[in-house]
Amino acid sequence: MIAGPTSANAQRPTPKFLWGTAGASYQIEGGNYASDLWVMENLKPSIFKDPSGDAMDAYHRFDEDIALAASLGFNTHRFSIEWSRIEPEPGMISLAAIAYYRRVLEAIRRHGMTPFLTYNHFTTPRWFAAAGGFETRDGIAPFVRFCEVVTRELGELVGIASTFNEPNLGALISWSPSIRPMRPYIDKARQAAAASVGAQQWAPPMLGDFRIQQPIMVEAHARAYEAIRSIAGDAFPVGITLALNEERPASGGDGIEEKLSQVLTPWLNAPGDFVGVQNYTYSVVAPETDLPPPDGVELTQMGYPFAPGALEAVIRMVAKRTTRPIYVTENGVATEDDARRVAFIDEAVAGVARCVRDGIDLRGYIHWSLLDNWEWVSGFGPKFGLVAVDRTTFARTPKPSARHLGRIARAGLPR
Repeated sequence: MIAGPTSANAQRPTPKFLWGTAGASYQIEGGNYASDLWVMENLKPSIFKDPSGDAMDAYHRFDEDIALAASLGFNTHRFSIEWSRIEPEPGMISLAAIAYYRRVLEAIRRHGMTPFLTYNHFTTPRWFAAAGGFETRDGIAPFVRFCEVVTRELGELVGIASTFNEPNLGALISWSPSIRPMRPYIDKARQAAAASVGAQQWAPPMLGDFRIQQPIMVEAHARAYEAIRSIAGDAFPVGITLALNEERPASGGDGIEEKLSQVLTPWLNAPGDFVGVQNYTYSVVAPETDLPPPDGVELTQMGYPFAPGALEAVIRMVAKRTTRPIYVTENGVATEDDARRVAFIDEAVAGVARCVRDGIDLRGYIHWSLLDNWEWVSGFGPKFGLVAVDRTTFARTPKPSARHLGRIARAGLPR
């Protein structure tokens, strides 16, 4: 258990530049029965292509996965804590779950890597969603309490932390022409989930109304930041990770500044020690909406334009708007063609190197993801991983891209 802020918990030095991979508890652990999305993915009919089920069975194989990441040459590993494991019922703290995540953190440390902890990666306990989630200010206090528990019990092992993963995602995808036709189906799925658990309202953060939710989450982040600091002092930096596209203007005029005022500005105005940039593609932005991908461009399995160069543009855009250090906390591509993943990595990392050479305070590159995983509503179809996972045996098989990025990590940024 971490001591108070007046103890000798001086902030641990981290490697000059962090290289790593990432995973989210819900997407890889399996068996997250007490979570909000478990309810929704098991409804009939479901908006989710596949139920997560056992996922990648990382709950039982975390040490194998962490050892593999370290063997590839990475010096950090980003992971999240599943809140519904820690607090399956309001105020009921699972000591077994805390012990489990302590073992995860200890394994990352034992293998010589810096643990990069995400307190919340989209999913919440089902009781939290049934109480209105972050669509009510009553959701702030439970989240802060959860962060306090995790920090007291596990903070001594943390190297870097973020409160939320992509809390701006709702604002970002609200501009997407592909998400707007889905809103009626999402609303019906929320209503069905509420009925299935006997709740008047069902508000899972991943599928919430960003117009209501985002300002409440900004406040929840700010209060959680203060709570973590009050317990851990300066033992580790605490920031936020944001979903960001390279925003390209449409030929007839654009709404880029309006979009950024919704997607980026509220979070840069919130407290934090760094900004985590998470980028996969670009958008072409008309005055009130993003446009569909241009004809003829290469698309990934997610339907995004294949755009490794977008990362450099996003880093530079954020660096112009904040003086905080920047980490690339997610970047990758969904593809079955691993040669295209290698090409994506090479171009993205070249852009990272140019940003560093130009004096941008960029401190790490974390690839999404270590494992092929369960990709939310898209199920098990999209392949983001450097490592393939057999869905029957759960055997892990590194792809050529895993060795390739590992060699880059060992060599360091190209000059």
